[in-house]
Amino acid sequence: MESFCVRISSDELVFSAGHFITLDGGVCERLHGHDYRLAAEVHGPLNEQHYVVDFVAMRDSLRAIVGELDHRVLLPTGHPSIRVNSGEEEVEVRFAERRWVFPRSECLLLPIASTTSELLAQYIGKRLLGDLASIDNSQPESVRIELHEGGGYAAVCELSVR
Repeated sequence: MESFCVRISSDELVFSAGHFITLDGGVCERLHGHDYRLAAEVHGPLNEQHYVVDFVAMRDSLRAIVGELDHRVLLPTGHPSIRVNSGEEEVEVRFAERRWVFPRSECLLLPIASTTSELLAQYIGKRLLGDLASIDNSQPESVRIELHEGGGYAAVCELSVR
């Protein structure tokens, strides 16, 4: 049985972003940032042109996603205890007694439960699959996203289409 995969891991696929996550016991980290590095794989059959997916289309999709994440405060809108209220000019975030206010233009509100590297990788993978679905002659079966947050720490998310 044959299996095919394409992988992009490039110096272009880096972004810097601020975030915080909650931990066990109702603890919330301090706001901090990472210089993230992304690698992506797409698995699937060869199409009529004998490739899994067009590298350029995949690269362009990943660049666009990274561009949206870069130099933003990443905020989860699906967390049960973090309240994110967005206005035209600013975003107010509350967790227990803590409160932050950010300029709206510097935030990215994400439809995820937490801004852990695992869920960020999942978000990126779903976005990539959505973009690739619109490309003719592409039939990805799965994607694998590696999101490195520095210091040797990385999260991996694998998503299947079926």
